[in-house]
Amino acid sequence: MLICLSGYAQKIINKTIISDYADDKRDIKIYLPEGYDSEEEKNYPLAVILDSELLFDAYVGNSVLFAAKDKAPKQIVVGIEMAKTRKKDTYFNTTTGELTTDNKKFYQFVKDEVIFEIESNYNTSPFISIIGQGTSANLVSFFLGERIPLINSYICINPIFSDFIGPQLQSYNLQRYEKEDNTFYLYINNSTSFSVDKQTKIGELQGGLKSLDIKNLNIINDTINTPSSISAISEAIPRALNQVFQVYSAISKEEFDKNIKDLSPSDAIAYLENKYLEIDFLFGSNLGIRESDIFAIEKIIMEKENGDQLLPFGKMILKLYPSSPLGDYYIGKFYESSKQISKAIVHYKIGYGKMDPADPNADRFYENILRLGGR
Repeated sequence: MLICLSGYAQKIINKTIISDYADDKRDIKIYLPEGYDSEEEKNYPLAVILDSELLFDAYVGNSVLFAAKDKAPKQIVVGIEMAKTRKKDTYFNTTTGELTTDNKKFYQFVKDEVIFEIESNYNTSPFISIIGQGTSANLVSFFLGERIPLINSYICINPIFSDFIGPQLQSYNLQRYEKEDNTFYLYINNSTSFSVDKQTKIGELQGGLKSLDIKNLNIINDTINTPSSISAISEAIPRALNQVFQVYSAISKEEFDKNIKDLSPSDAIAYLENKYLEIDFLFGSNLGIRESDIFAIEKIIMEKENGDQLLPFGKMILKLYPSSPLGDYYIGKFYESSKQISKAIVHYKIGYGKMDPADPNADRFYENILRLGGR
């Protein structure tokens, strides 16, 4: 962890916000990912961390690791210091479950000052996560009630919810999220480290949420088996990130089996295009299309509908990767399957011409030309 921290320490910016809501000066710290350049037209998802002194380093460390492994986009992370103000900021009215006056001020500070500060001064994408633990996780749940959703990902770690959390969430009419042209996530973890009473309460809440079928709101109910609540925090962060940024990752076997394998070729191509459009829109990451994802749907394109979709598939790849032989290969396969041999040879030759002779696949690629009688 020390090595990890030293690796990104120089990217931390400390700021003080003179708040109109929280009645005092509040300290925040901002992590900018490696390669961040304010002059570039590249945007990054924003993560807002409550209880920064407890969660900030762990979240940033995991965000760096996930980005390095291409499992999540790089993120801008802002942490709000609460060590001296946690009670004032987040300890709710236990009799009613309502936020206190001070809680409401802090809520407005986060919503209207912290997020505004970061979005005004840094290159952020539309995707915002908010992360809290304990009573700050309870505060996170109130953001679900915004008439126009401000947050995409609500991460409640080791939550201390009020006894009224069920009716509170019901009052938000979560079904309305279906009407939003966006994607949302709600993560809540239970843990064997909690008291029996707390495990029961969270379990009942998770059961009620599980029964909801809301198209755009992904409910992530998690249970962490550990005797330590501290360990539960460290486990919850990567588990939440894994779920929230699943759409960003390359197509997994689970995603393929669930969403793709039974599609027609044209629908498989559309799925792939939409996946990367969503990645670009949500996370500001223009990735093109990963080669591994091209290969993931290759069999569908080749084997279904007599390979009729190979031509548009190849043209799509050529547009994305004009210097790659893949697009010409698929177009060549299309013309070969339709008995237009001369056109097939032309595209195989074009594709072969783009390859490095030292590439171990070059000879195999050239066999396509020889097979059809070309030279």
